Amino acid sequence: MSPADITNKLWNYCNVLRDDGMSYGDYVEQLTYLLFLKMADERTKAPYNQKSPVSAKYSWASLIKKDGDDLFDHYRHTLEELGKQKGLLGLIFNKSQNKFQDPAKLRRLIVDLIDKETWVAMSADVKGDAYEGLLEKNAQDTKSGAGQYFTPRPLIQAIVDVMAPKPGESVSDPACGTGGFLLAAHDYVVKHNPHLTKPQLKKLKEETFKGWELVNATARLCAMNMLLHGIGSQDFEPIVVGDSLASDPGDRFEMVLTNPPFGKKSSTTIVGEEGKVSKERDSVERGDFWTTTSNKQLNFVQHVKTLLKQNGRAAVVVPDNVLFEGGAGETIRRKLLQECDVHTLLRLPTGLFYAQGVKANVLFFDKKPASETPWTKKLWIYDLRTNIHFTLKTDPLKREDLDEFVKCYNPENRHQRKTTWSEKKPEGRWRVYDYEELVARDKLSLDIFWLRDESLSDSDNLPAPDVIAAEIVADLEAALEQFREILGDMNVVEDEA
Repeated sequence: MSPADITNKLWNYCNVLRDDGMSYGDYVEQLTYLLFLKMADERTKAPYNQKSPVSAKYSWASLIKKDGDDLFDHYRHTLEELGKQKGLLGLIFNKSQNKFQDPAKLRRLIVDLIDKETWVAMSADVKGDAYEGLLEKNAQDTKSGAGQYFTPRPLIQAIVDVMAPKPGESVSDPACGTGGFLLAAHDYVVKHNPHLTKPQLKKLKEETFKGWELVNATARLCAMNMLLHGIGSQDFEPIVVGDSLASDPGDRFEMVLTNPPFGKKSSTTIVGEEGKVSKERDSVERGDFWTTTSNKQLNFVQHVKTLLKQNGRAAVVVPDNVLFEGGAGETIRRKLLQECDVHTLLRLPTGLFYAQGVKANVLFFDKKPASETPWTKKLWIYDLRTNIHFTLKTDPLKREDLDEFVKCYNPENRHQRKTTWSEKKPEGRWRVYDYEELVARDKLSLDIFWLRDESLSDSDNLPAPDVIAAEIVADLEAALEQFREILGDMNVVEDEA
């Protein structure tokens, strides 16, 4: 069966369960538990003959034997007991609950859908892509809010294509969601290095990737997603559950790829090297940060800088405010251009993300050793936003939409780039700015545009009505979010007073 066939088979059954009130997210979570138990059971048989991390009392075989209320009780006890275990078992089953209402439907899912397939025998591509398909369908359910953990896969693929991870390089995502960046990096290494040795493959499986995820349920999906793609084991957990901004983990990586969560305010207060504290409650001291701010994305930029090894490479999805915000934002941009080589900026179009009300970019930079002169010499900007519109349902972003950017980036040798913009070619989307031009801008703003917006001068070039409506909604939601932040700041000031 193809990944699409398996995805459709599993997803169609969700429609049956929705009549019982089970959400898409609950369904994917229950599938995660059952798939893990089935695969653990399969690995105990030939040719694998591995010892199962699951005791016989709570194994897949014990579930298959039961029916009706006995199955319901046994399934509930299984989830409770496995959630108490350590390692990958504990990560996947932590705080797990039975969300089924009808024992007959649970029995059907176990016997008719999952037990009939041999999951371990499937290639990692097939079963992993099938699970990815379920996660994407879940992300499309806007009511669940799952979309905030799902970065469009075509965008991830293009970012990984230009970053070009190599065998032996460690890769991290401090806000990993369901694991899209880590999986794409894994697949890139495997695809471009077909003759990896056994030690290299083992390192790829158990040492190369590490992610942090704040939400326990999302970390569970990420761990299963990676396991189905052949990453991780009972003894190696590639995912840490917790707030990655809380402290410096001490780990350093050759590459960081991440799309930090949208939404501006951090739940904690960051204390920078200058000693300034923005709130007294729940404060965390980060002497490795350049400055103090409650802006979550600005803190993630600082955190990524910390995570990188010397000469390590990063690609970070950031909202527009990171490019132009004053105060702490300006301080961070100035420090970033000084201490890192900030070499590329990709301006993203609207309509890419399931989380509404945000305009985003991808910032590429390399960490460098201490220097008296700024490391950033030139910033190359690709504008994929002006006069370009996508929608999640009718016209979603495709990988080929990013082909020109990947070509312009020139990953083989990014020091030999050529602009597509000039005074004679004002419609070119690829333009370079010198460091001197950047620091001369007000607040060192990197929010730079040069293309003419056709919709402003010619009504025939206006986007489709649904696109215009979606952009209006996005702008209103962004404004509403800013007003909430202002109100929150006012309440904090009153509390401190």
